[in-house]
Amino acid sequence: MAPLDPHSFADSRNPRTTDVSLSLYFDFPSATIHGVAFFILSFSPTGQLSFDTRSLTIHQVLDPFNLSPLPFSLSSSPDPIKGTQLSISFPNGPRFNSFFIVFSTSPSSTALQWLSPPQTFNKKHPFVYTQCQSIHARSIFPCQDTPAARIRYTALLNIPQELSAVMSASHVERRPPVSDEGHSHILPYGFNSLWSSETRVVEQFHMNHPIPPYLFAFAVGELGSREVGPRTTIYAEAVDSLLDAAAKEFAGTEEMIIQGEKLFGKYPWERFDLLVLPPSFPYGGMENPMMVFLTPTVIKGDASGAQVVAHELAHSWTGNLITNRNNEHFWLNEGFTTYAERRIVEAVLDKDKAILNTGIGWKGLKDQVEKFKDNLEFTKLKNCQEGVDPDAIYSEIPYEKGFQFLWRIERQIGRPAFDAFILDYIDEFKFQSIDTKTFLHFLKFKVPGIEKDIDLVLWTEGTGIPPDACEPVSDLYTKILLLADEFKFGRIPREDEVADWKGQEWELYLENLPRVLEASQVLALDEHYRLSESKDYEVKVAFLQLAILSQCKKFYGEVEKTLKEVGRMKYLRPLYTALVQGDGKEEEKILAKRVFSEARECYHPIAQGVVESILA
Repeated sequence: MAPLDPHSFADSRNPRTTDVSLSLYFDFPSATIHGVAFFILSFSPTGQLSFDTRSLTIHQVLDPFNLSPLPFSLSSSPDPIKGTQLSISFPNGPRFNSFFIVFSTSPSSTALQWLSPPQTFNKKHPFVYTQCQSIHARSIFPCQDTPAARIRYTALLNIPQELSAVMSASHVERRPPVSDEGHSHILPYGFNSLWSSETRVVEQFHMNHPIPPYLFAFAVGELGSREVGPRTTIYAEAVDSLLDAAAKEFAGTEEMIIQGEKLFGKYPWERFDLLVLPPSFPYGGMENPMMVFLTPTVIKGDASGAQVVAHELAHSWTGNLITNRNNEHFWLNEGFTTYAERRIVEAVLDKDKAILNTGIGWKGLKDQVEKFKDNLEFTKLKNCQEGVDPDAIYSEIPYEKGFQFLWRIERQIGRPAFDAFILDYIDEFKFQSIDTKTFLHFLKFKVPGIEKDIDLVLWTEGTGIPPDACEPVSDLYTKILLLADEFKFGRIPREDEVADWKGQEWELYLENLPRVLEASQVLALDEHYRLSESKDYEVKVAFLQLAILSQCKKFYGEVEKTLKEVGRMKYLRPLYTALVQGDGKEEEKILAKRVFSEARECYHPIAQGVVESILA
């Protein structure tokens, strides 16, 4: 076998999937999807073809002409990271480059979170949504689950008629189902006859651009919407207050798209819609093309949550349009996108906001390098992930070190030349998945001699932070760091010094305070500014982490409340880690385990796994 990706069973010698047609029947009572997938390959396979699956039941594999069974087998025991290998045998006679797979998901799918009505905002109807990054698409449908195998797809979603669906694709229509529609006639026994039930509808979608499987996404529930621009509709559960707040927070989205187009070229995905998910969504945002998924925690009431939208918008060019070939080159997605995000923020807001963003990232980069001091491999941009779960090593390093690398190139050749380089880069590799070697080759071709001025090998293959990385500089940034330094001597900022501060300023300040304070200092800071009650979770969680590390037990009730009301891993990781780190914290460890046992079912499966690893 010639592996295509350390996280996939796909063989580089096999043909790759080019198109998938899916017919999916959503069975909410059993938290399963019963489906048929029709695959088209780049050429006719011979011998065996390997696909990735996780927690799937494979009922049949069928040839495309007479629906006769094709032999298949599943690996005897699941790989703890990659899941179960599906091997399909093809006859030596007449060749064909397409086939059907009939399958069912399981309630333990790592990509799907099924929410019962009490877990939703409206408390009336169930809800289900996906999170496929990094390697979870294989738990929804069998596939070559690697960014190297980009696919186009169509999908028929058969759902209860009181619900509606959205996807990372163009919506074709919503209509009653018919019994012979699509591939419904070969659904698992019992569900083909239910496909055309009068109590159900079919939502049809089409993605006509080749995307990596991790960008496959849908959500089904009681959804409402608000239009905020010619290319943007905001979706969320049908709660007027939630939709109105989201529409207000993201009212400036079209201006961000316009500025993005000035920097990176024409927006390539037709629509840029936003879906605000329930609080259990494990990320701040997910850049699914045409339908970005967002946590409700980015609705802050002052439009500052739009910076998360700026990051997901930037992915439209860097990540979705050009993708890392596998997760060992993840920085090509996130480093480029972090750079692009800050350029958009600078253009739409101002330079100070972009610098504060960079400063928070700089502190995060230093902290993450320290976290991985015993495993420096994961402080490299290009690293080895054989036998490593990408969720387990997820960090800010590919984001922030990747940003620093690109910023270093910009400083070397000047912004106008770097802007021209980025436009050429996007045009050269659009709708492709590439690796670090390909990027460096293109860089040296477009900027002759760049390797004499910048140590490209040190930046991409070296550990830690290179000596020519750069901390940002601005008067506001310097002032905030100075005030944080003065806190060591007991000085709390005066009200006139922080009068104009919003969440970003407070976040930077808190992140730069000493990690352990006297409990009296934590109490005094909160007495002045009520940070434990902040509506901005970036601020609230940074303060609560400080309170835990300082064993200021007054705030443990607020810690518990926060861990039970949000499922975003950016907040779960630091709070659970602070509770269990260090000696002499038995009370905190007991609290962490109890809270997790009570909140676990409200977390997405990916977040459940992350917290379990922290508690272990």
